[in-house]
Amino acid sequence: MKKKDVLELKRRFKKGECTFTKMCGCYVDGDKNIVLKIRETFLNLKEEEFFKYLEIAKKTLSGTVGNNLLELNFPLDEENVNNRQLCLFELKNSRLKNDSLLDDFYNLIIDSYDYAGNFLILVFHDAYDVITRTTDNSKLDESEEVYEYLLCAICPVSLTEPGLGYFEDDNRIGARIRDWVVGQPEVGFIFPAFTDRSTDVNSIMYYTKNPKAPHPELMEKALGCSSKQTATEQKEVFTTIIREALGDDEKKSEHLFMEIQETLSNIVEEHVAINGKDAEPIILTNDNIQDILIESGISEEITAKIEKSYTEEFGDAPPVVEHLIDKKVLVANEQRKKEEKLQKKIQILEEILEETKQENAKDSEGEAALDAETDIVSDASPDDNLDTSSPSEVENTTNTAEDYDIVLKVKPEKVPQIKAQLIDGKKFIIIPVEDNEQANVNGVTAEL
Repeated sequence: MKKKDVLELKRRFKKGECTFTKMCGCYVDGDKNIVLKIRETFLNLKEEEFFKYLEIAKKTLSGTVGNNLLELNFPLDEENVNNRQLCLFELKNSRLKNDSLLDDFYNLIIDSYDYAGNFLILVFHDAYDVITRTTDNSKLDESEEVYEYLLCAICPVSLTEPGLGYFEDDNRIGARIRDWVVGQPEVGFIFPAFTDRSTDVNSIMYYTKNPKAPHPELMEKALGCSSKQTATEQKEVFTTIIREALGDDEKKSEHLFMEIQETLSNIVEEHVAINGKDAEPIILTNDNIQDILIESGISEEITAKIEKSYTEEFGDAPPVVEHLIDKKVLVANEQRKKEEKLQKKIQILEEILEETKQENAKDSEGEAALDAETDIVSDASPDDNLDTSSPSEVENTTNTAEDYDIVLKVKPEKVPQIKAQLIDGKKFIIIPVEDNEQANVNGVTAEL
């Protein structure tokens, strides 16, 4: 079943193009009793009713193919089981004019449909004259075939909420009357399916409003088809398989699951880029899931667990890759990567800042030592017989500590106490030492 086939049928559900011949149905109460039967020539309906019924019919072709719209296939041995396909075929050929066939169909739906409450079964008959199209999708005035089909919609009927209303005749506000209102269809189907613009008697186009609860009992018991999971159900099952295999480490499990989702997304994007949007979808078979898991960084042990559960769950009906992709997880994964990238940048900047601080600290220590040495020279007077070279000369001779025989490093408060003095014709540097002070010379503690 392709989206373009669905849209081609849906576009015909308009006032000027609709060709429904008959509409029949029955209203069923909560005890599964038929309360009312309907039979109408569709084009003769009052305009308001016409559009309301047409809206219900159109709704059975809404949603996403593979999720809200499923292609159900009849088993090959259907004729030996319950003849559901034959019953539907006879009902279609009767053009809804055979009451006995209609009653059998209603009862089949009522007995199979697991629903607590009132509901309405509607069946439409239509014959679509399929016009031939050229390769560029232009119409020709030739009929390719007449596609004759049934459309069934099953709608909930619920009582409106209690409340107040305005009564115009009495010009007052009062408790309004609660009515039974027909809602949009919960499930429905088209038989035969419309595939590649042609009749497919071996398939049904099945609709479910809620992809989490598609009513498989209706698929199997009423329609005689093998039930099929929606994309939502497949995604939930796949997610459960992966998370159970990854273990209890929530953070690690989440990271690996995101990597798997990204790998699946990349596969789909690459497939579309190469083959186009209308290309056949990729099926995630039991054979190629191993490659995807390994590419996502999953260990061999966990891969083996996932493969086993995957095969047991999906068996001979592996899902489409696109159905397993969780867009919310992809968005979260993209956000996670941005945050990790930003965190790395912050870490690099912090390391650079720390290195800069250390370098500045070393430079400050060097400058302090140099200032102390310069102060000794600049504080000396000519009477002390110390070197009185010009400032430029002093600057030139104090470039490195290695240029001196004596290098002093003292606390800043000791610098003003240092004096130079001649004793017995020799120069001495005098540094007063208090009782509580200690000295270190070339790394060795000096005894004072």
